[in-house]
Amino acid sequence: MRSVRLFTGLLSLAVAAACAPDVELVPVTPPRNQPVAKLPTPPAATAPAPPARPADAPDPVRSAASRALSQHYARLQADLVTQGLLRGDGGGPDTPFTDTMLARNFIRIALYDEYVADGANLRAEATMSRLRRWETPIRMDVQFGASVPAKQRVRDRNAVAAYGARLSRLTGVPIRQTANEGNFSVLFLGEDDRRGFEDRLRQMVPGIAESSMRAFLNPPRSTLCLVIAFSDDGGNTYSRAVALIRAEHPDMLRLACIHEELAQGMGLANDSPQARPSIFNDDEEFGLLTRHDELLLKMLYDPRLRPGMSAVEAAPIARRIAAELVGGNA
Repeated sequence: MRSVRLFTGLLSLAVAAACAPDVELVPVTPPRNQPVAKLPTPPAATAPAPPARPADAPDPVRSAASRALSQHYARLQADLVTQGLLRGDGGGPDTPFTDTMLARNFIRIALYDEYVADGANLRAEATMSRLRRWETPIRMDVQFGASVPAKQRVRDRNAVAAYGARLSRLTGVPIRQTANEGNFSVLFLGEDDRRGFEDRLRQMVPGIAESSMRAFLNPPRSTLCLVIAFSDDGGNTYSRAVALIRAEHPDMLRLACIHEELAQGMGLANDSPQARPSIFNDDEEFGLLTRHDELLLKMLYDPRLRPGMSAVEAAPIARRIAAELVGGNA
């Protein structure tokens, strides 16, 4: 998937909203990850969610640009499906992997960043990083732009809730859905919605870097979705994440974005062309989290690994965990 992941200092952007220090971006297929940025800890949000749009409400009027994007992404999804891509079967006999492959993929995906900050922009360049993950419970909220139809909101909210519960089971991190703004926000915004979202995003992520702001509000058409993860102490544990999913996507692409960005927002920031079966691969073969990816998440949150570990420190431990998981059919 063409997704952008940003991780920044006080602010860690898995797509990458940059604050003070570094920033990391994670687009859904082509490019995919970035560093963590710094930013002051935002106050606990208490603003209630906007009233739900009645299910029988007429679809909102959208701009020509938004309608054109919908047509483009519908063609893209159809082309991918015709090619046998965007698989949702989790992998099978045609995609075997060994514990050695799993450990190698883990190091490449969890301990490397895909993007580096280059002035006010982000540049694709794989660089070694540190192990990053959540150490506190996640309160996940879902927000929609005014352009999102009521029926689509119901589908997406249910998909996020179900997938959040799955991520919680795999990682052991408590993840609960909240009607108020939490610490992991999933935003479904159309082209028309993003144009007026700057002030809101600054409220959600105080101190967000301008480069991250631009990446979030003005992504190129090739960026299907992105996630920004932040650390409030400049360290390697996340305290805030914001994911952006284009509302113009057809159902399969939106679900693929949910799977990729939320998993990347847990700390799997990079992609690898060798990872298979996996959504952490820009070849688009798989659209939904695979068995291989579930094991990567289990590895990331294994207590034998710690936030801040380098690839050199984590590699021997990762090999032992991978051998246990693959050998024990966990």
